[in-house]
Amino acid sequence: MKKLVSLLVACSLLLCFAFSSMAEESKQYKVGMVLMIENGAFLDMKKGIIDGLAGLGYVQDQNLTIDYQNAQGDATNLQTICQNMNDGSYDLVITIATPPTQAFVGLESETPNVFCSVAAPVAAGVMSALDTPDMNATGTSNAIPSGDIIALGLQITPDVKTFGLVYSTSEVNAVNAMESAKAYLKANGYDYVEKTVANSGEVQTATQAVLDQGADVVFVANDSVVQAAVDILAELCTEAGVPTYCCSATTVQSGCLATLAMSDVFIGIKTAEIAAQVLAGTPVAEIPAIVVPADIVSVNSNTLEALGLTIPEAVLALGEVQYLN
Repeated sequence: MKKLVSLLVACSLLLCFAFSSMAEESKQYKVGMVLMIENGAFLDMKKGIIDGLAGLGYVQDQNLTIDYQNAQGDATNLQTICQNMNDGSYDLVITIATPPTQAFVGLESETPNVFCSVAAPVAAGVMSALDTPDMNATGTSNAIPSGDIIALGLQITPDVKTFGLVYSTSEVNAVNAMESAKAYLKANGYDYVEKTVANSGEVQTATQAVLDQGADVVFVANDSVVQAAVDILAELCTEAGVPTYCCSATTVQSGCLATLAMSDVFIGIKTAEIAAQVLAGTPVAEIPAIVVPADIVSVNSNTLEALGLTIPEAVLALGEVQYLN
């Protein structure tokens, strides 16, 4: 009898375990994903997130539903999207770049937020410190190494004196990148002229303005406003024989000469790793944000040829160099 009881208990435990496993395998997750505007960099990040989640067992249209929303550059749309995702039905909301992250975190939602590619999370007000998330938000930072990018540019085009800076003050990531750039330029004895834009329609005029003020090289920030018209900026500068440096490989692909950056797909994958921890039940407060390093030199081969330039051996020795066009 004791053996029979023991056998029944064992079978019962096995059945409980089996049903528990089946329940875990059949659990459905709902994740929101928010973009301010679509561009090549953000879409690559989106791909990295989706592929990264799939590789960790969270597969779209199987056990994972992704509600993807694009605000199309409109701040009112963005706020509405974030408010709609704050209804308690989402397991997680993923925000790509700074404006969507600020909008969602500002709601003080009980739904966890994992952000992707926020250049300065503390300055953006979405956490007090990278290693201690305290606003139900954590994720990946692509802190822009403005000084390193400018130093790279000076190796490619050393005979420059005045930098033109074009950016939007509406995005804290761009402001921080430009403040860092200006500090580097001042410390190293270079002059600069700057022009800010309120919308992408002003990019062409702003670019022409810094060229007219004597800029012999242009550095552009990583904000979505300038990104939306960066091809116009790059074309205008290249026609004037002025090299352009930027903060994203996708911006290089749009016509800027070069940058030192990370892979946008890779930062999406790293974001997915954090998102998977949250979906698995780890509290956000226990998951520090991470800074994804910039370690790839990206060069637009068409722009390089149009400007009659070559990449010096010193740059080639830095590590991986990718040519885009």
